[in-house]
Amino acid sequence: MERPYRGVWPVVPTIFTEDGELDLEGQKRAIDCMVDQGSDGLCILANYSEQFLLSDEERETLARLCLEHVAGRVPVIVAASHFSTRIVVGRCRRAAEIGASMVMLMPPYHGAALRATPEQTREQFARAGEAGLPIMVQDAPLSGVEMSVPFLALLARELDAVAYFKIETPQTAAKLRGLIAAGGEAIEGPFDGEEAIALLADLDAGATGTMPSALVPDLLKPIVEAHREGRRDEAAAAYARVLPLINFENRQGGLRACKAVMREGGVIRSDHVRSPLGPLAPEVRAGLLELVRPLDPVVLRWGR
Repeated sequence: MERPYRGVWPVVPTIFTEDGELDLEGQKRAIDCMVDQGSDGLCILANYSEQFLLSDEERETLARLCLEHVAGRVPVIVAASHFSTRIVVGRCRRAAEIGASMVMLMPPYHGAALRATPEQTREQFARAGEAGLPIMVQDAPLSGVEMSVPFLALLARELDAVAYFKIETPQTAAKLRGLIAAGGEAIEGPFDGEEAIALLADLDAGATGTMPSALVPDLLKPIVEAHREGRRDEAAAAYARVLPLINFENRQGGLRACKAVMREGGVIRSDHVRSPLGPLAPEVRAGLLELVRPLDPVVLRWGR
């Protein structure tokens, strides 16, 4: 897929066995299912991949396995955030070495007390760009670092590597619209995220891509394509059909939802999440499946 990258780029979940070890065969099946759903690209080792529960050795194992197994079928983003600039630079160089198409970075933060200044964030991103890959800036409340539209546009104008933005803050559409206006041609890829819960408004604002979970990328892609081709009424109708499920995922299931549905569809054997996270409550799982079954997504049929 040639740049500019656009479309639906879901986050790949990390698949574990029931005892919490990496399930590498299950990981391959999850990737194959996501590619078969028509994903335009994939993102690995992100927050919805439970990256904060992985050791450095596990990150390396997963990065290599995922890139080798994708084998160029779609481009892959490697999330590489860390408070340490040294570690971020190392992760970005390694991503370039093993064939990643892009890296995704949040601003440096470590809890509530250690949050980078704009100058420190710019320096880290500039150093990361030396690896030679484009950078997607992830602007999400999780970091606790506020990045203004003028600052994001400045990053795009001053740093050649910074060309993509995943905006997940409140009033996403307004921020996307402002960023596109302020950054102009330097904004190569304005994306939305947060499970695509604001997708239609974000597409109206100029988003050219979305990074949701792995739950139903096959149902999101027709929305993005219809909107791009000017068939907004069709996009709105399709979005209205899937929105109750997306809302349930966003507010009730979180990162556990996609693995629960993958297990239901026979894609993976276990939807285990590592402690201190816990499994979905039976009532939540039942509600999730009640919403997803009428939509008949690929994930429920792929492993049968």
